[in-house]
Amino acid sequence: MSHQLDIDNIIESLKQQKDEIRLQIHLAKAEVRDELSELEKKLEELGTKADLLRKEAGETSSNVIEATKLVADEIKHGFERIRKLL
Repeated sequence: MSHQLDIDNIIESLKQQKDEIRLQIHLAKAEVRDELSELEKKLEELGTKADLLRKEAGETSSNVIEATKLVADEIKHGFERIRKLL
């Protein structure tokens, strides 16, 4: 009888761990979707700013170009974080 109780406890513990992992995966998916959505917005804004920079290339300062590169780098690192979570 004791062995049966031990097995039942083990199975219950494993089921609980499975449910906890399932919840963590669900939450991680939501977090990844949110982060991807934010990165998509930043990428769209970056594309718009890059178009403006191309039009005004003669008047563009190096500070604006560097700021654009920083945003692009931030987006790239965000995509890398998402890939690691998947």
